[in-house]
Amino acid sequence: MVVARESAEVVPVSSSEGASGVTLVCLSLFALVADQLSKYAVEHHTASGSVRVLIPGMLNLMHTSNPGVAFGIFADSENSWRSPLLITFSVAVIGLLIWLLVSGRAGAWLGECGLALILGGAVGNVLDRVVRRSVTDFIDFHIGAHHWYTFNLADAAIVCGAALVILELFRDRAHPTQSRA
Repeated sequence: MVVARESAEVVPVSSSEGASGVTLVCLSLFALVADQLSKYAVEHHTASGSVRVLIPGMLNLMHTSNPGVAFGIFADSENSWRSPLLITFSVAVIGLLIWLLVSGRAGAWLGECGLALILGGAVGNVLDRVVRRSVTDFIDFHIGAHHWYTFNLADAAIVCGAALVILELFRDRAHPTQSRA
């Protein structure tokens, strides 16, 4: 008796399944330029600490400055190492993202686009740290009195990019992985 079994074929991700290099560069640049232009507009057209209600009970424009990292971590730290450490770490992450994208290790289309968005957002925030020693945040999303942390378009690009990477991981979960030598 012959028992038929399904065999899992390992199929490498080809470059035709991924986004083109031009697309990835444009996506990163779009995230970076949108972030920097929005921060410029907020910095030059609103006073620091000002709040403008955009959608009552849901969305405000709130001009803040965050010398720390995500969620205000290290914001109150007066240590002289904070800024150089954050910049060094950010540059290392940017280097890793570029390497993943250039070497073809970013996965297929969703993963590549996700990492390109993360790259654009990371460059936007590290540029702020280098130039201003803090990051300008201005999007205050809330539901009633429950506020999320104030963020900017670079942060939004990073979160959207991470969501795309996660989606690709779930999408590819049904596909077997290729072992590397």
